[in-house]
Amino acid sequence: KQAFANPEDTASFGKGESAKKYLRTDQDVERVRRGHLNDLENIVPFLGIGLLYALSGPELSTALMHFRIFAGARIFHTLAYLIPLPQPCRGLSWAAGYAVTISMAYKVVKTALYL
Repeated sequence: KQAFANPEDTASFGKGESAKKYLRTDQDVERVRRGHLNDLENIVPFLGIGLLYALSGPELSTALMHFRIFAGARIFHTLAYLIPLPQPCRGLSWAAGYAVTISMAYKVVKTALYL
């Protein structure tokens, strides 16, 4: 899309005024950026809680169900963000992933308190 947020990124397109036209925001690039930030905000906590959850000794089938639902919800959320699909598709997929993370956190806390 040749849309850059930083002046140093436009160096290969020229200097001065000719490079300034590339310093702009693009609607599609911003949508992907927001989707990526949302993934970071949700996947990073899931990884930490998922590790603790895996160490708490859950049933294998229950753990697989948690991990598969979260992965499916995040993939669907990303597609809903990029296509874009009408709401509440994106919101429901986010809620499904969030509910899985909360469920795993509950199991970790419950296991830790019974020790």
